[in-house]
Amino acid sequence: MDGDSLEIVVVIGANPPDRLDKALARDVPEEASLSRSRLAKLIAEGAVSRGGEPLTDTKAKVTEGEEIVIAIEAAVELDALPEDIPLTVLYEDDDLIVIDKPAGMVVHPAPGTPRGTLVNALLHHCGDTLSGIGGAKRPGIVHRIDKDTSGLLVVAKTDRAHHGLAAQFEAHSVDRVYQALVNGVPDAGDPRLKGVKGTSFEQGGVLKIQTRLDRHRHDRQKQAVFFDRGRHAVTRAKVLEAIGTPPQVALMECRLETGRTHQIRVHMAHVGHGLVGDPVYGGRRKASPNALPAGGAEALAAFPRQALHAATLGFIHPVSEERLTFVSPLPKDFQDLLTTLGG
Repeated sequence: MDGDSLEIVVVIGANPPDRLDKALARDVPEEASLSRSRLAKLIAEGAVSRGGEPLTDTKAKVTEGEEIVIAIEAAVELDALPEDIPLTVLYEDDDLIVIDKPAGMVVHPAPGTPRGTLVNALLHHCGDTLSGIGGAKRPGIVHRIDKDTSGLLVVAKTDRAHHGLAAQFEAHSVDRVYQALVNGVPDAGDPRLKGVKGTSFEQGGVLKIQTRLDRHRHDRQKQAVFFDRGRHAVTRAKVLEAIGTPPQVALMECRLETGRTHQIRVHMAHVGHGLVGDPVYGGRRKASPNALPAGGAEALAAFPRQALHAATLGFIHPVSEERLTFVSPLPKDFQDLLTTLGG
């Protein structure tokens, strides 16, 4: 490739799919933000190689343990526009910025949401200092949270910071703690939970959920639990407070070992405790009005988004090597719901 480029080394995992593009789509680091369609284009352009030899056939065979190198342009033409959108900035220096994102804000532009995103706001706030590694429409974006999830994000302002942060996310060394309100209360003594594949309880009543996640077979906008394909995903969840008499919902602390798309939402639904307000994975479980204060059941049913908040974010600064940890309190809508419920 001409010009500056970034090389991403992908190690092919066990039982690879039967063609190169599928294998890369499965095993490429999620933080690289490379879709299968973009990988196919990179293969056709000669940007993918094995042992120094270009691989230009998307149907090429690969084997477990092989190293495939993807060369992508480090800087790309940007078509997102700066917008003067207020940001809650918790930290900023020459290399990175930490944002407390409100619910309802999309992280980066996409079809249907070209404006009003976090990237548009960052372009106005940071000017042209954001890292170009994230690809078109995604400058500086190392990780993301869903539109209707609130909380903490770190964004790279330099390519060096982007490399360093992406490596930490890939190594699962970033500390990410979420708070979630779920239907029902996970209990180690529940015989039903003991029969759910991929679940176990660790010391201190911590529920460990370990599965693979991949696109739903019939709805490509959704993720689903698998055990024979997809990306390895591990969530640990602990009950902070059981709410109701008898308990109807639980405030959970969810720690991500991996950070897959919709991971907490899919995992909690998998164990039968979908998130309150989640329109996709939440299920139809309803709280008993008699078990909650007046208006509690109605407030639960009316909550307009998944009750999920990225509360803690900790990482090693990729340049100064200082350990940084940030904490975000629950947003007002989430806190108001807990207050109504008596939590």
